[in-house]
Amino acid sequence: MNKGINAWCFPESCSIEDIFKSARDYGYEGVELNLSDDPSAPLPLNMTEGQLLEIKEEAVDAGLSLPSLSTDLLWKYPLTDKDENVREKGIAVVEEMFRIAEVFGAETVLVVPGIVNEQVFYEKAYRRSQDSLQKLLPVAEKAGITIGIENVWNKFLLSPLEMRQFVDGFDSPNMGVYFDVGNVCPFGFPEQWIRILSHRIKSVHVKDFKARVGNINGFVPLLAGDINWKLVTEALDEIDYKGFIIPEIPPHKHFHHPFMGNLTDTMDEIFPFKRQQEDQHE
Repeated sequence: MNKGINAWCFPESCSIEDIFKSARDYGYEGVELNLSDDPSAPLPLNMTEGQLLEIKEEAVDAGLSLPSLSTDLLWKYPLTDKDENVREKGIAVVEEMFRIAEVFGAETVLVVPGIVNEQVFYEKAYRRSQDSLQKLLPVAEKAGITIGIENVWNKFLLSPLEMRQFVDGFDSPNMGVYFDVGNVCPFGFPEQWIRILSHRIKSVHVKDFKARVGNINGFVPLLAGDINWKLVTEALDEIDYKGFIIPEIPPHKHFHHPFMGNLTDTMDEIFPFKRQQEDQHE
């Protein structure tokens, strides 16, 4: 497994140079950037290829890879929205992520498959999501990029069996799962999801969760919640997962450096990064 970090773990005031330097200094191997419609964000929409190549070069100079891409824009433009124009905007966002991923050499693009709500019925969301992803899949296959469907709090694909069936229905090695360990906790056990989804898991997000809180305020830093990380790592080992482990945890408002130090130390304690490196050098 590889040790990565999402750019949302850094304060908004951090430039992309700050993010890469800090990630390198704290021992990370890769950074996951997030596509945004905020022009001041580290990775805004509509960057030129030259600008993207500059970002890649900065990452390489820092000894980092850019293994995957994320975005919050698919909450704004869901692939299951009842408005076809909104769905098309969501498709365009993912296509833009493919373009960026090709330049970066990223293997996985995180995709929220859709949202179910009072206006969007579940069965219609299922069909719309399939239709949207069918349009995107040939582009991903041509680019050699994997679409990673993430389990999020979207009232959609609520069990590992359903998610497995959904992914397998595309019959493509370029369709997989971006598994978020913390997100599954209110309605399942992450180690069970991991074993059921198995080789379909292409990347992993981590954060902890306090069950007694039970809502979005229950997300906490690693080892501050109720997740049995020993069972999680055993399940990942059982499916022979070799991809990135990427925390997606908001930074501390006032003490960023202690936060980063605790995060990297905790990740090294939970996951076998150092042990794997030692084995490779023996």
